[in-house]
Amino acid sequence: MPPAKKRPRRYDSAKTRAAVLAQFGHVREAVTALPPERLDGPTRLGEWTVRDLAGHLTMVLGSVSRYLGEPEPAAQELALVDWPAATASAAARIDEDTRAIDTADLPGLYARTQELYEERIAGADDERLVPTRFGGMRLADFLVTRTVELVVHTDDLNEATGLSVPYDRQALAACARLLADALAVKAPGGAVEVRVPPHAVVQCGAGPRHTRGTPPNVVETDALTWIRLATGRTTWARARDEGKVAASGERADLSGLLPVLG
Repeated sequence: MPPAKKRPRRYDSAKTRAAVLAQFGHVREAVTALPPERLDGPTRLGEWTVRDLAGHLTMVLGSVSRYLGEPEPAAQELALVDWPAATASAAARIDEDTRAIDTADLPGLYARTQELYEERIAGADDERLVPTRFGGMRLADFLVTRTVELVVHTDDLNEATGLSVPYDRQALAACARLLADALAVKAPGGAVEVRVPPHAVVQCGAGPRHTRGTPPNVVETDALTWIRLATGRTTWARARDEGKVAASGERADLSGLLPVLG
């Protein structure tokens, strides 16, 4: 018989909502304090400048506000765990939308974005469907994707500017968990146990399934390294060389499965 399908991970919606606002608040404080000349600097995101990245970060909350202002879809079309892989299809549209943002007044843009978000999210039901780029999603699930966007791009901002913008603990946890679950979906099986303490443990990969005792194939890393691996911000070889990943067992090589975010 095939193995029973695992139940989707559950997220505490109140904690997710708080995490989204907390992480956006950290970014807002950092971005609005940057002098103009720092905003013209490069990032690791192709041709995007720091200003482009700062504008894109307002889209994270802005998309929620926009979708809540549109008619509710008739049906759910995308599960949360399938969102990371789906994002690959939208890269060109996201770049176009980002470049269209008026970033001349970043403090004003961030203030307006947060104000509208707080207005529309208040009282919005977790089960309400929102019309995302990739199909209808539950609002509660879409908010988890916002933690991924915010954490990943906070890391991009820190790398580009040398700042140390903090990561909200709950946002970091949700981001790491969703990307770990996406790996398990991409490579179903139980041959390798991937540990991202204290946030996530998943099994993946074809081969003998581990049932008890010490797994024969184990990968362990910290949350930020995992997020960078899962999003292509770093490579498996580089993370291993830098001692940021511990891997044991003949199947404990994830290089062929990364990244998992489109």
